[in-house]
Amino acid sequence: MLGLIIAGEAIFALPFHVARFFRPTVLEVFSISATELGAAQGVYGIVAMLAYFPGGLLADRFSARKLLATSLWATAAGGLYMATFPGYAGALMVWGFFGITTILLFWAALIRATRDWGGHDEQGRAYGLLDGGRGILAAGLASIGVILFGLAFSEGYAAATFEEKQRALQLIIYGYTAVTALAGVFVWFVLTDGHPAGEPELKEWKPHTESVWSHISHVLRLPAVWLQAVIIICAYVAYKGFDNYSLFAVEAYGLDEVEAAGVVAIGSWVRPLAALAAGLLGDRFNVSRITMLAFVLLLASDLFFATTTPIQGATWILLGNIVLGATAFFGLRGLYFALFEEAKVPAALTGTAVGFVSVIGYTPDIFVAYVAGVLVDRTPGLVGHQHFFWFLSVFALIGVIASYALMRSLHSAKRNATAR
Repeated sequence: MLGLIIAGEAIFALPFHVARFFRPTVLEVFSISATELGAAQGVYGIVAMLAYFPGGLLADRFSARKLLATSLWATAAGGLYMATFPGYAGALMVWGFFGITTILLFWAALIRATRDWGGHDEQGRAYGLLDGGRGILAAGLASIGVILFGLAFSEGYAAATFEEKQRALQLIIYGYTAVTALAGVFVWFVLTDGHPAGEPELKEWKPHTESVWSHISHVLRLPAVWLQAVIIICAYVAYKGFDNYSLFAVEAYGLDEVEAAGVVAIGSWVRPLAALAAGLLGDRFNVSRITMLAFVLLLASDLFFATTTPIQGATWILLGNIVLGATAFFGLRGLYFALFEEAKVPAALTGTAVGFVSVIGYTPDIFVAYVAGVLVDRTPGLVGHQHFFWFLSVFALIGVIASYALMRSLHSAKRNATAR
């Protein structure tokens, strides 16, 4: 589990952490607009969407150790190019490259290995530990990055030259690159090549000989998998919206770039507690029920930012609602793959099921950053950010409806099975 945690966060540090915690500086140093950064991240989403499904098939057939380590090393190589600040065209290429390295050989293998670790009765704990542990690592890296970033400006960020900002951001990128490469080494030595056997009801399944299409059709015939895909897309829209919080803190609440990065880093520390708590509550009270409650909390947080006028310098209000929203969407990250066990998706089909729901569920990688950039650039200042939070609120509401429908469906099926 420690290997899965380290790999699961290190792989996404370069494509996501740099732009999330240091977004204003990234825009300046790369000489791109918010819309252009959104487009680059949209390319990541398109490539990732194409990679999820074949990645799921690979995860059902090959060793997680080799898949994860190779992905980490390839992503680190991309970080070396990213540190050259290649401009808009280069940003499109490097985020597209990250879409291949972080998804095709990695994502479904990570989720399958976690489900295997959790067994039948502790799926919430398994995914809660995975995302909670990833959260500790992410927050720790972010906090160290923010400290180093601030120390790079001896006379303060406002007095920094363009060259000083370049050097500071380059230091951050090189740091994340080193962490990613070392995580690959760690995974190579702590994971094994063993692959758990299929569930008893699928013991006749031969992963290397069964028709790929019959494998896929089995997954597509499971109604719960479709609802789970909707739940993931709604939760992931909220998580992607977190990338815009640092810019929102600067333009709506009047914080400077270093203060904004610090506030968002504090919000990131909510992740380990929220993910683990949500997972444990899911094991105790049903994952689908806790998922619905998390979406209700998320909807309240998004509506607050969408409808209120910020008080300049009221950092405690900003931070309080960031913590509220982060509790919800980080909690959801610790829950939504645990739904596989509650929905009785056969374990031998986990990789393919992950690939399918991820194709749909992670499409926000394509459009959320781009929508945020367009809304903020079209209506600069508070109004543009409020429009974006209305956008997030719509998806939170859909999440409430979808999780309620899944909860009713699963509980109804359980009652019918008990009656028979």
